[in-house]
Amino acid sequence: MMLARSRKRLMGVMMIAAVLSACGGGGGGDDRRGGTLFGGPEAPLETFSAEQIFERGEFELNRSRPEDAAFYFAEIERLYPFSEWSKRAMIMQAFAYHQDQDYPSSRSAAQRFIDFFPDDDDAAYAQYLLALSYYDQIDEVGRDQGLTFQALQSLRAVIERYPDSEYAKSAILKFDLAFDHLAGKEMEIGRYYLRRNHYTASINRFRVVVEQFQTTTHTAEALHRLVEAYLSLGLTNEAQTAGAILGHNYRSTDWYEDSFKLLKGQGLEPRFYKNNWLAAIYRQTIKGEWL
Repeated sequence: MMLARSRKRLMGVMMIAAVLSACGGGGGGDDRRGGTLFGGPEAPLETFSAEQIFERGEFELNRSRPEDAAFYFAEIERLYPFSEWSKRAMIMQAFAYHQDQDYPSSRSAAQRFIDFFPDDDDAAYAQYLLALSYYDQIDEVGRDQGLTFQALQSLRAVIERYPDSEYAKSAILKFDLAFDHLAGKEMEIGRYYLRRNHYTASINRFRVVVEQFQTTTHTAEALHRLVEAYLSLGLTNEAQTAGAILGHNYRSTDWYEDSFKLLKGQGLEPRFYKNNWLAAIYRQTIKGEWL
């Protein structure tokens, strides 16, 4: 990976640090604003090689200044646009921006790398960084799940385009977590409606979980909430069918025990009825009829 190769250049980075100290330059932020590599008006960036500027970017990363590092990597693109160093700097720029939590800029750099070098060894890493630029923001959003959908799409791209890469396994794990997160938001909204006796609206949310997110950790609760909502509406056939699916797949859970008590309290029991939408779920999950 590019980052591993970059760390091998540590000795060069340390030499830059020595020059920086000898020249009496200020901090990385001051150097950057001055448009120089080592400080002072006598040394503009244009007078240094791409390799030297790259080493300075690495140096800034190593001292936890990713914003400054991204600046230097971007300058290589500007000053040496067709060089091998420019290609290296592009992926490092995406990484530095991500470290700085500047996700739009990280995504932009990663996408440029993918567009320009789709067959490069680091293309998989660029795609992975692009996916992370969405994934790492999931917990920051409320009910707007646009970023979660985008994370899922980008993670799927890693899995499908680069199945043998070292990032595919991590992408699969994050895909499952994002998928579960999406189901969790549906459950949150469904519970909100259920607490306020908006039963039809809550059913619509729990139905999405049961139909589209069956592999997540929220399915058992969604089925139980359907039992609650349908019983509240007097739709006993639907409630019993949801209970039957719950009992078949999650009999050992508290959700089934609670649903069984609710049904029993009204003189009912879990039972399959084929005249409702849950019949298709019953055929899929119990009989294995997926068509």
